[in-house]
This record gives sequence, C-alpha cells and structure tokens, in this order.
Amino acid sequence: MTDQDLNEMLRIKREKLEELKANGKDPHEIVNFKDRTPSKEIKDNFDEFEGKSARIAGRIMAKRGHGNMSFMDIQDESGIIQIVNRKNVIGDEFKEVKKYDIGDIVGVEGEVFKTNQGEISIETHTPQLLTKSLQMLPEKWHGLKDPDLRYRQRYLDLIVNPEVKEVFVLRSKIISEIRKFLDNRGFLEVETPILNTIAGGATARPFITHHNTLDIDMYLRIANELYLKRLIVGGFDKVYEMGRMFRNEGMDATHNPEYTAMELYQAYGDYDDMMEITEHLIETVATNVLGKTSIEYDGNEIELKAPWRRLPMIDAIKEETGIDFNEITSYEDAVAIAKEKNVEVKESRGEIIAEFFEEFVEEKLIQPTFIIDYPVEISPLAKRKNDDKSLTYRFEAFINGKEVANAFSELNDAADQRERFEAQVAKREKGDDEAQMMDYDFVNALEVGLPPTGGLGIGIDRVIMLLTGQHSIRDVLLFPTMKPTGKNAVENKEASVQTIDHEEEVIDFTGVKTEEFYDDIDFDNFAACDFRVVKVKNCEEVPKSKKLLKFTLDDGSGEDRIILSGIKQYYKPEELIGKNLVAIVNLPPRAMMGEESNGMILSAIHEQNGEEGLNVLMVSNRIPAGAKIE
Repeated sequence: MTDQDLNEMLRIKREKLEELKANGKDPHEIVNFKDRTPSKEIKDNFDEFEGKSARIAGRIMAKRGHGNMSFMDIQDESGIIQIVNRKNVIGDEFKEVKKYDIGDIVGVEGEVFKTNQGEISIETHTPQLLTKSLQMLPEKWHGLKDPDLRYRQRYLDLIVNPEVKEVFVLRSKIISEIRKFLDNRGFLEVETPILNTIAGGATARPFITHHNTLDIDMYLRIANELYLKRLIVGGFDKVYEMGRMFRNEGMDATHNPEYTAMELYQAYGDYDDMMEITEHLIETVATNVLGKTSIEYDGNEIELKAPWRRLPMIDAIKEETGIDFNEITSYEDAVAIAKEKNVEVKESRGEIIAEFFEEFVEEKLIQPTFIIDYPVEISPLAKRKNDDKSLTYRFEAFINGKEVANAFSELNDAADQRERFEAQVAKREKGDDEAQMMDYDFVNALEVGLPPTGGLGIGIDRVIMLLTGQHSIRDVLLFPTMKPTGKNAVENKEASVQTIDHEEEVIDFTGVKTEEFYDDIDFDNFAACDFRVVKVKNCEEVPKSKKLLKFTLDDGSGEDRIILSGIKQYYKPEELIGKNLVAIVNLPPRAMMGEESNGMILSAIHEQNGEEGLNVLMVSNRIPAGAKIE
C-alpha cells in the first residue's frame, strides 16, 4: 500500500464520520452499551445460548461477504466471535452495516446459532456503531511485529497480538498471588512516599525534580527500604509495599527506568527467614498461577520448588575459578589477582570479590540459588556477620543467571550505620552519583531502637518475565519508557528548551591541564591507522560493567561495526545515538566483557582540578559515515 493509498483510505474514514454526524447518527453521542455477554462465554456455553438473544460489543477485526449477506469478526476482551448480517433480517440497516470499517467498535444484539460449517455465530437483529475508527489497523497477516512500534503503541499491540494480552493477564494474577501470600502470613501492606528529600535505601542514581513551594530539590524513590524500617521501629512487626521504583540508569533487557519492586520487613527475623519466604513465595505463586513449579526458560528446565541451594559468594567464586578469597585476605593480594584475571580493580577487597562474582559466576546460576555472605563494602545496610566482620548477613537470589531478590539481616547498630553512610558520602563526593546519601533521621530512628529484623526486596518484573517466558522487561511492562519520536519529540525538546535560560555558555578552563606533547612520534605506525567518521546507530550500557558502552556503528561499509568504549561515566547512551564520531577502524579485534570490540572511539582527555575529564570527538552530521580522516 502506498502512502497515497493510505491517505485516501484515512480520508474516506473521516468522511464517513462526518456523514454520520450530518445524518444525526454521531457515534460519539452514545454513552453505553449495557448487558453485554463475553464472546468466550457464548462459545464455551453454546448449548445454553443457542437460539437465544445475546448482546455483544467489540472491535471489527475482519469483514467479508457478498450480495445480501456479510460477516464480521468481532473481538472483545475475551476473544473473537463471528457476526452474520442478513439484509432480509435487518432491512435498511444493512446498507449502514456495509459501511462499517475494520477497526470500528460496534454493538450487536442478535440470535446465537451455529453455521453450516459449525462456527458459533450471532445473527444480527440490531446493529449499532459505537465508535468510528479513524486509523488503519496493522495488516492482518503480518500484524504488528516491530518491537519499537509495539512498545510505543501498545494499544495496537494488544489489538492485533492477542497473546500479548495474556502476558498482562498473568502479570495481574502473579501480583495478586504475591499479595495474597504475604497477607496470609500476617504482613500489612503500607504506602510510603515516592517523592523523597533524600535518595536512600539503594546504590543507584536517582531522578531529580524540584518542589516549587518548598523550593527544594526532591528525588523519585530508588527504594522504600528506609521508610519501611522506620515502621518497624514504630512498632509494626510485618510490613510490605509493592510499587514503582525509579532509577536514572541504563536500559537493557532487564532494566527500565521505572519498575515494580516489593520490599518487606519482619521484626525479630533474619535473612534465613527471608530465604524461606522467598523460595516459598515464588513456589506458591508458580503453583497457583501456572499450575506447576517446573518451567522452561532459554532451553533450561528450571525447578522452582523449595528448598533452594544456599552458597556463600566466596565459595561460588572458588567453584568456578579455583580462586579462594578466604586465602586472599589483603587488598594488595586482591588487586594482584584481579589484574591477573583481567577483572576491574576496585577500591576495596570486598568490591573486587563482587567483581569476580559478576564476571565468572552470576550468569551460570541457572537453578534457583541463594548467594549468601556478601562483603560489607557493597552492603551498606546489612548486619555484619558475627564470625567474620568483613562479610554481612545478606543474600541475593538468582534464577537463570539473573538476580530476582535481595535480602539482609538488617543493620540496627546506629553507630555502624552512620559510619557506612559516611563512607557512602565520601564516595559521592568523589563523583560516584550512585552512592547513598546521609540520612540523619534514619540514623535517629535506629537510635530509638530497631529490633533484629529481616528485610527482603524482590524484582517483581523479573519474576513475571521468568513465569511468563519473556526475555525483555519491556514485554512485561504495558508502557515501557521510550524516547519520544515525531511530533512528541519536537514538543518534548521545545518544552525542555523553555526551561533553560538562553545565556551564552561560558566554559571555565581554570585548572585545566593537558598531557605533555610527545617528543618522538612513530609516523609510520601512526600513518597506518585508518581514521573514519562513524555514525552511532545504537548505544547501550554493557551489562555488569561500570565503565563500558557498546556502540553499534555505521562505518560506511554496509555492515554494522561494534566498538566498546570505557566512557560510561561521562555519557549516557541516549546522548550519543545519531551522532557522528571519529574512530580507528583497523585495529585487531579485542575481547572486552564477553563482547568483541572492533576499533577505538577517539576522545579528548584532560585534567581539571585533579579530576579527569573526557569529551568524545564529534563531527558534523553532514559528513557521511565512512569518510576518511586525513
């Protein structure tokens, strides 16, 4: 279909609506269509409905017919049923029914019967156009397959891909079963603030907004942990909250800027209690929603039935690598082994242990497993172990290589908590915008007295992905976050511009230092480098890496070029999509974090006031991809 054909069909639809209005039949004036019967109920109980009158309403998904008879397939929430229209039954209304279009929403009252071909149908006695569709539905046989368009226009996705609706029906049932499980165990569902004055309870970058009346910056919550623990201090023994969290971070198959999480806290419990709750909650939900505890995912048969395996993090690393951090007790030795194994060197032994786990173990945890005894450096809210103060009473639950739950024996030592907050603040001052902020009121609450407490957080979207067999978080969120396109993109950009004072940017180069120039240059090797303009087709964060961005580039060759670059702390991926950069394209391939990088993105590096600054080299979009830099 050409654009001209499409425009003509859209024009005809609009003309039909105007004609209806002119004849006093404006469908928008109809306010209801009551006493409907779901199509599935009619089909499932045909013997009860045969020969009787029924009312059904829904969207026309197909039309066919000839002469004085026509057929329509009507889709309602429960399914599709055939409608039969006969001129000798509905008289003059037959001409109006023939003008109905695919996509229109209609109400029909008629007699239930079965055709000669055995199809359960309704013979129209009284037709009514309820809504005139002014757009075209995706073509029947090819449907709506483009993922980007499906997520942006979920309403079309739900109409033409009925299996998608089933995922969200299951989502609702799963969430309902989780609530039922916790309610039956005596937990009280509560609500805590989404707008926070302090972004706390997790290590993550928050979204920042501004409250005009109070004239203060506020944060969309990254976790509800600290408020829920305040309630335990206040005397509630068991509380939970399920709702949206917001983290200003990268997007991939398991991450969306807003997502659903559940946290619960139980006074006088510990992380062993949280393990028992986790494994039995997921087992119970799977049983009640799916009717089984064994599922297939990515070709793996996964058994969700409790009990799950419990494995200390250090032992898990030893199983996969032979490296025993029980014997590597100093930071210096941890750094040495990290360099030997090409693992990112961090600021503490505990953080290096966590890097080894992420690099060598995490993705291999297919069957449900509790990884326990996390280093204290990456667990600022967990209680230290009594037999090893470098570790904490903390676990994360993994299924199919993905974390689905995180839990602690909660830290209730106010002095220890203050010190850990201070350590987080120090990281924040060094530029770590994911480090936690000091929360003096929470420390005060601990000083009032928090009983021994177990706390648990579960990523609801990841559990739903697992139980529904989906591989992207976008497939279990009705409206995932998407970058605006078309008119919305223009309006979004204009709105953003209006909030900025249009003053000439003044760049302060005070304190800037650049590296000294080289005395000797190997011109032969330099001349062998092939510098090309490359256009960024896509840019995304590399999972498990704190530094790397993955670029999919148009280098003019007709084939995508993948380059990984350690500039994540300087740029958000979406900032670079569509930009023209400069890259060296004839370097040997290099393996980085399980990906193959084919080249190098060029950037300018300097030092300013003791801190490194970096700017990727960008060139005009008027230069075509593949242009050689001389």
